[in-house]
Amino acid sequence: MADPAFWQRVPEGIRAMAPYQPGMPIDELRRRMGVTDVVKLASNENPLGCSPAVRAVLGRDHALARYPDGGGFALKARLAAFHDVAPEQITLGNGSNDLLEFVARIFLGPGRAAMYSAHAFAVYPLAAAAQNAPSVVVPARPVDAEDAYGHDLTGFARALSDDVAAIFIANPNNPTGTCLPAGAVAEFLGEVPESTVVVLDEAYWDYQDPATRPDIAALLARHPNLLVTRTFSKIYGMAALRLGYGLSHPALADLLNRVRQPFNNNSLALAAGEAAIDDQAFVAESVALNRTERARLERALRDRGLGVLPSHANFVAVDFGRDAAPMHQGLLEQGVIVRPMGSYQMPHFLRVTVGTEAENTRFLTALDTVLAAGSADAAS
Repeated sequence: MADPAFWQRVPEGIRAMAPYQPGMPIDELRRRMGVTDVVKLASNENPLGCSPAVRAVLGRDHALARYPDGGGFALKARLAAFHDVAPEQITLGNGSNDLLEFVARIFLGPGRAAMYSAHAFAVYPLAAAAQNAPSVVVPARPVDAEDAYGHDLTGFARALSDDVAAIFIANPNNPTGTCLPAGAVAEFLGEVPESTVVVLDEAYWDYQDPATRPDIAALLARHPNLLVTRTFSKIYGMAALRLGYGLSHPALADLLNRVRQPFNNNSLALAAGEAAIDDQAFVAESVALNRTERARLERALRDRGLGVLPSHANFVAVDFGRDAAPMHQGLLEQGVIVRPMGSYQMPHFLRVTVGTEAENTRFLTALDTVLAAGSADAAS
């Protein structure tokens, strides 16, 4: 069928885009395969859900006939106190993805390139393509390196040019789970021209060992071109409410707020965010569960002869050493949803979210069934 006439007006970057593919919903697997008992370990959600304090807030009357606070005054005040920054340094987003889109809309376009690592978060190339902007994709660290598949900041520095307008660094990185040394981040920022914006995407910051985290307050004070993004979707267990934020110099926050949609955060999300920030005990509980179960998963997977990238997040990237698509399909048939990595140019890998002890055991049991079936097929 011929393209509609309006297609000719669509920028080339958008015509070439493939839509972002989210993790499969539980109900879709039930519809597709008739599986009733499903475990989802595909989208890096908090297996504990959200804080009881958040659930209590969501049950209150939020005057839903009224528009939300478009400036998010109360939540910004909480975040400013939590991070020891001024409210003017905070930009609220409909998820942290919103902040990535703001940067792309302001800074990217023809002749104004985005830079990011191979195997980095899929939204970076999509945000660049939507602005018809070129991308400078820096090869990841080699597979035989200790930090295999991680960001190569030396390569980033070599690739810098006047055309690079925005740099996206995921730390820890999704989908690899790799983490950059704090000193390397600080050193690289010192090499970037102040006319180039650097986005330090820290969606998984809470899961990272505190000893390895960059000193964000010091970096923000030193680099007015730095934007640090965070989300309530992961450790706070609020993925459905779509709430994220950015920390930056007030001048950069002012630009981001100019393109931010009015009322981009609903009243439920704003109130839940305030309660979530106040309940750091829940955060500590979630971190402790993740640390214990991530280590258990990594050991169990290696015991099965599989490769596992060292993870600093709430998921593990598992290397099957061959096309992992049959493994993904087999796990779906067992009622376990994980994430294939073919779209990240890592076709031998599956990404597995760290769940509860019971969920992880269910995954390992299903995996044993799939691996056994694969061995039997190979022998026949």
